[in-house]
Amino acid sequence: MTRRVRKAVIPAAGLGTRFLPATKAIPKEMLPIVDVPTIQLVIEEAAAAGIEEIIVVNGRGKSAIEDHFDHAYELEDTLRRRGKTELADAMARIAGMVRLVSVRQKQPLGLGHAVLVARDAVGDEPFAVLLGDDLYDARVPAIGQLISVFERSGLGAVAVIEVPPGQEHLYGVVAGEKHPEGWLQVSDMVEKPAPGTAPSRLAIVGRYVLPAEIWPILAATKPGKGGEIQLTDGLLALARAQGFVAATLDGIRHDAGDRLGYLRANLAYALKRADLADGVRALCREILDGS
Repeated sequence: MTRRVRKAVIPAAGLGTRFLPATKAIPKEMLPIVDVPTIQLVIEEAAAAGIEEIIVVNGRGKSAIEDHFDHAYELEDTLRRRGKTELADAMARIAGMVRLVSVRQKQPLGLGHAVLVARDAVGDEPFAVLLGDDLYDARVPAIGQLISVFERSGLGAVAVIEVPPGQEHLYGVVAGEKHPEGWLQVSDMVEKPAPGTAPSRLAIVGRYVLPAEIWPILAATKPGKGGEIQLTDGLLALARAQGFVAATLDGIRHDAGDRLGYLRANLAYALKRADLADGVRALCREILDGS
């Protein structure tokens, strides 16, 4: 069994209710950060870390995701005939970024179930999981950093950040002992703990690297918080069976699943672009001066 992480799972079957009405007909994952769909940024991160195949766990009405990563021959041909070769090449690169496989989650039974749906496509090898709501602006791809932790520790790994007091109930939370190499040896993991009961302030934030041993554990995991099959419950069982680690990653994390976080991500990514930065600063000053 290979230990190299070649595949990644991106759960994308959610309804995107926090962004209604925009997501009534458009997949949440296709909402743009400036002019790039959120899911493209996540897949670019995975590809930059050496991931070769992406398994997107889709739901009804999400065909736009598959279309985006397919060749648009008519569009590319039209752009080339109009002399917009650079733009046509950019569209072609999207289709060639990685090999994309789509599987269907027919019922919204939780994140643990969404990952389990990808079992046949992943097979008996370690794999990454990237959640589309979490964007990382990092010099070294965030999932690549976590793959390094997985390779050095020999154990499944999850990314964490320290959240402000009182926000623990919004996340899965981990606790454990600090390892000399910097990661946390996980001893406890709770999904959205009740206020005042969290074992720490270290919250799981959208990046996982998991061994194939997670499959039978997830298959046996019963519905937990909210009546859903929670990935956190499966990871705790994995931690008790063979060990599990958590690591903080270098880079800036944006919560694109929250309205303010989504707006912040748009501003942050726009300010990184030479063609937009000055205009965005001027626009912000104009709006603030007029408020």
